Amino acid sequence: MKSLYKRFYTAITLAVILLACSDDGVSEFPTSVELSYSVVGKQAAFTALSHSADSYAWDFGDGQKSTDKDPVHVYASGGYYTVTVSVTGKTGTDQKTAQLAVDVTPYILLTGGPTAEGGKTWKIDSSHPSGDKFALADDSFTSVQALSTGVFSGVGYGEAYDDTFTFYFDGKYTANANGGPSSDGKAFGGYVNALVTGKTGVKAVDGVSDVYDLCTANYAADANAAFTFAENENFAVPSIAGVTYSGVKTLSFTGNGYVGFLDAQTKVILQSITDKSMRLVIFIAADPGEYPKASHALVMTFKAV
Repeated sequence: MKSLYKRFYTAITLAVILLACSDDGVSEFPTSVELSYSVVGKQAAFTALSHSADSYAWDFGDGQKSTDKDPVHVYASGGYYTVTVSVTGKTGTDQKTAQLAVDVTPYILLTGGPTAEGGKTWKIDSSHPSGDKFALADDSFTSVQALSTGVFSGVGYGEAYDDTFTFYFDGKYTANANGGPSSDGKAFGGYVNALVTGKTGVKAVDGVSDVYDLCTANYAADANAAFTFAENENFAVPSIAGVTYSGVKTLSFTGNGYVGFLDAQTKVILQSITDKSMRLVIFIAADPGEYPKASHALVMTFKAV
């Protein structure tokens, strides 16, 4: 029996050796490649770890290509790029891809970068992580009331969690109220602002609104809506006397744009941002002039859709 097994494994081994040898007796491995890279700033260095490869074709994901084995590429803009290397040899072909995050700035995190043709869409995070709150609009945004999970649903404004806000790398912007395809829903916003601007469709306020001026009102964004991101700004809200927020990141809007909560003051503070989450400070009861000079702050987390 041992002799039978020995003959069988010997035959298998010889067959493998014969299949792996070329006509001239030299062993050839199947053509294969693995992709390795390093990124510093906007410069990326790539390495093709290959077997039996005679040619290399790189696609860097920004329209640029190379046939070098181990190319170095400088991206014109930061962003997210899909890189592909394809190899060809006597024993076949192989291909590998990698996802690169190149020089990812807050603006890239916000918009998805130059390769995100559909922009990057955000909505209010209904789980309201720790730190989401109604606050005083003072220097440190002193908490008045923490936001609990789904709090706006509990007080009759659950549709706020359906609103979507899309930022494009070129500065364009869309705000779709209640997830509507043409931004013709009702915006979650300030009751005082809705009354002053004469918007119709204002939802009846409840006890919470008596304090925080919440409402929903008819809303439609302009076709040319846009946003501006400031990396470092000293920002004063007109309806808050004596307070300037120094060195903050801000988002401001034109074309009837807003994010999260529509009020007279549409410029907001960007407190923090990652690829999946951002936290904004939005000012409420920030009137255009006729209301007492006072305001609250709504600190909310948004999640990437």
